[in-house]
Amino acid sequence: MTPDADRDRPGGPVRVLLVDDEPLVRQGMRMILQAEEDMVVIGEAGDGAEALILARRERPDVVCMDVRMPDIDGIRATELLLRLPDPPKVLVVTTFEHDGYVLDALLVGASGFLLKRASAAQMVQAVRTLADGDSLLFPEAVRSLLRPRARTGAYIGPDLTAREREVLEAVARGASNAEIAGQLILGVETVRTHVASLLRKLGARDRTQATVIAYRTGLVDP
Repeated sequence: MTPDADRDRPGGPVRVLLVDDEPLVRQGMRMILQAEEDMVVIGEAGDGAEALILARRERPDVVCMDVRMPDIDGIRATELLLRLPDPPKVLVVTTFEHDGYVLDALLVGASGFLLKRASAAQMVQAVRTLADGDSLLFPEAVRSLLRPRARTGAYIGPDLTAREREVLEAVARGASNAEIAGQLILGVETVRTHVASLLRKLGARDRTQATVIAYRTGLVDP
């Protein structure tokens, strides 16, 4: 898990929306999250269309999103959710670690993914991490998702400085800002500045999306 920013979550419980077409799955997630004093499940949806309606009305902090659903699937729903004013963080919850749908969800802006077989403690920590403004970055899992897919071609976009490329390579390995600072002999604030510049130039919402973009365009070799 790698922080994108150092900021405290505003007061009040984390508001979570559960989206899955299987009621038993939603019930299990609800029981896990509602048991935490700092979390509240503000709604459940069985597909992406219902999720959008609830998100507009309830304004969740985090959406736990299945990807394979009827009508509007989790990928399209994630894309639409992130167009909302003050959009929520999206945590993809999936059965298959090597599912291409997961990669597609990360590309459109999901902040991380979690396997449905994860423990209750892992789910709680994942939701807290996203609510705190961080992303869930699992470099090995992202690389394994990308290896079977051909690259989209040479990188076309704003030029990155040599230092920014070094920082991007470290981000893609899952290094924290403090770890990058130690590796490159830089101040942590300087690293934060480089990371912010990278996200802006790549058009990425967070480190997870920046990593996927870097691998797919060949900026970083998976």
